Amino acid sequence: MSDLLHLDLLNEGRVLLAFSGGVDSTALFHLLCEHKIAFDIAHVNYHMRENSDAEEASAIALAQKHSMQCHLHSCRLGGANFESRARDERYRFFNYLMSKHGYTYLLTAHQLNDRLEWLMMQMCRGSGLPEMLGIRSHDKRDGIEILRPLLEWDRESIEAYLHRHSIPHHIDESNADERYTRNFFRHRFSAPMMREYRDAIRRSFRYLEEDNDALIETMDFTTIDQLSYAHNPSSLRSLLYGIDTFFKTNGYLLSQHDKEALKGGGEHIIGRRFVVSIDTNYTFIAPYEHSVVMDKGFREECRELKISSKLRGYLYGAPRAYDVMRRLKGALTPLRFD
Repeated sequence: MSDLLHLDLLNEGRVLLAFSGGVDSTALFHLLCEHKIAFDIAHVNYHMRENSDAEEASAIALAQKHSMQCHLHSCRLGGANFESRARDERYRFFNYLMSKHGYTYLLTAHQLNDRLEWLMMQMCRGSGLPEMLGIRSHDKRDGIEILRPLLEWDRESIEAYLHRHSIPHHIDESNADERYTRNFFRHRFSAPMMREYRDAIRRSFRYLEEDNDALIETMDFTTIDQLSYAHNPSSLRSLLYGIDTFFKTNGYLLSQHDKEALKGGGEHIIGRRFVVSIDTNYTFIAPYEHSVVMDKGFREECRELKISSKLRGYLYGAPRAYDVMRRLKGALTPLRFD
């Protein structure tokens, strides 16, 4: 059985655990205590199940028992796409807590089965290696640094740990519902594979993550007002992954049509909300402002600097961002990939 990942980081920062009270987060809670890691917990009550209030009460009691803070958030999310909206809601809550209380890392209790299920679902969507490895042990989302210390533990080992130490926990009955895509993959494929090939699967993910890190260059976006820019990596695959990751971390999912269009470089309107301009050295992303009346001098300067026509509406009303653009841009021409 593997130990917790990133123990060195856990010992040097302030830690917040996303805690549901289920199998995985309960095991991670007690393993952190065993390693004498100081942490607080954050619990979200969606009021969707009969046990929701009992789970909240258990989280409060457990935090009090271990002399830590339990941050609570209560919400009711009606309508379709509950899983997606619930994820957005809890990360808004986590982001608020991280900023207000100065936590260094957010911990989530994703484990090896989760990682395999995600990879399978991404394969069935026609994704590449970086997307298949979407659940990583050290990651970022909306500016939050996320650690997943349980990512080399499989579900069977986690349940055995809880049983061995007689640790009470809650069971989410929705996990048995195969109408949810993840549950379908879990029951039909990942659970049987994990029982037979656990150690090999764990090794494979280590190799895949190393390969991905070697193949994909990161794009570090800087944001001034609402203009974001990053130096372009050397490969098209890294560029597309970097842009896609930028949008995901800011709560927007690119369509397959958007991704195909971006392969050509140049300028693009995304969802009628954003402009993406890919030049020789930099990629620029900004809000799309299409009905702004600009003076002649501004238009002429943008033309001379070869600033994307679709960026100009936003830049006209954002002098700080425009000043950054002028310093970076020079006479760069749009980048086109053949």
